[in-house]
Amino acid sequence: MPLIHIQLRAGKPDAYRQAIFDGLYRAMRETLGVPEGDQFMTMTEHEAANFRHGTAYGVARSADLVYIQITVFNTRTVEQKKALFRRIADLLGESPGIRPDDVFTTIYDAPKENWSVGRGLAQFA
Repeated sequence: MPLIHIQLRAGKPDAYRQAIFDGLYRAMRETLGVPEGDQFMTMTEHEAANFRHGTAYGVARSADLVYIQITVFNTRTVEQKKALFRRIADLLGESPGIRPDDVFTTIYDAPKENWSVGRGLAQFA
């Protein structure tokens, strides 16, 4: 039940943005075993004046930087998270062609009882 929010600079074509959604979904299916149809993702585009990044940690980021925030159940292992990071960078490199240095991903762990996926119910508590 990952929930993903993607942020990038405005101006990319629809196909580029859709390739990001598709790559993230595929990476989650392959590394986290999320079920088919488990796609809960949003994307926000920012004008250049509202999108900042630096070169900290020895990473040469460009204007094509994509921030990816993933919230998951707190049951994922470190190995699964590492595999997800790697697979995301690989798939987004293939399509739409984002350099690995421009893929900035964070994972937030949330206890299952903190989720309601509809109807006002705590389905996983």
